[in-house]
Amino acid sequence: MNTPAHLIFAATAFGGKSRESVLGAAVLGGFLPDLSLYAMAGTSIFLLDIEPQHVFDVLYFSDAWQQVFAIDNSFILWGIALGLAIWFKSSIWVALCAGALLHLALDFPLHGEDARMHFWPITDWKFISPFSYWDTGGGARWVGLIESTLAVSCVVILWRRWRQWAWRSLFLLLAIMQLGVSGIWSFVF
Repeated sequence: MNTPAHLIFAATAFGGKSRESVLGAAVLGGFLPDLSLYAMAGTSIFLLDIEPQHVFDVLYFSDAWQQVFAIDNSFILWGIALGLAIWFKSSIWVALCAGALLHLALDFPLHGEDARMHFWPITDWKFISPFSYWDTGGGARWVGLIESTLAVSCVVILWRRWRQWAWRSLFLLLAIMQLGVSGIWSFVF
């Protein structure tokens, strides 16, 4: 699933209605499972001047990168973190961990050959889905349409829930990014 949609869905599901700190934690949780990809790909492309095709065709699938993805995309590790957050009754940490787990749950059925080891450290197994959020051979046009429709619907909910212009601006920006990214996949792949 595209990153902007993850942030929107996490904010809608776990952002609460009254505390901005909980909303911020939910948004951050929706982003954290993708952070390593952005950091490693961004460093490789913009600082190390490695061609994007090499980054996404070779480095992405390397053992080193896959191990990093296994850690930050692990249902097991995020589940333990959520359990601890609940144990300590921290609404901020619950929102963050729940946002990350929602991210993983939505990614799980939408990654084919680019799947992650979602049950690490128990197993290195990957679910290779027949569906894809980016590959038109895996139904990305339909997935993208559904994903974007739900994301825009959630932005309407968030817009009504949060009156602060900073949050409203972020939600609007995320909706625009989601529509742009989803449209790009349709033409590129």
